[in-house]
Amino acid sequence: MEQQVVRELSTPELKERLEDEVKQLVKLKMNHAVSPLENPNKIKVYRRAIARIKTELRRRELEETKK
Repeated sequence: MEQQVVRELSTPELKERLEDEVKQLVKLKMNHAVSPLENPNKIKVYRRAIARIKTELRRRELEETKK
């Protein structure tokens, strides 16, 4: 997920997307612990997407407090 896509989503959509991404990451990590994943780089992709979403939510929160 690119940063531009994250910025276009509304705050409720971002929160919902964050929950989904975290669930997927936990699921991937669990599967990887049991048997190696075909593409372990997916874990990195999900971690980075979660970080992008959290960063955008924090940025919006700070903008609201400034006003």
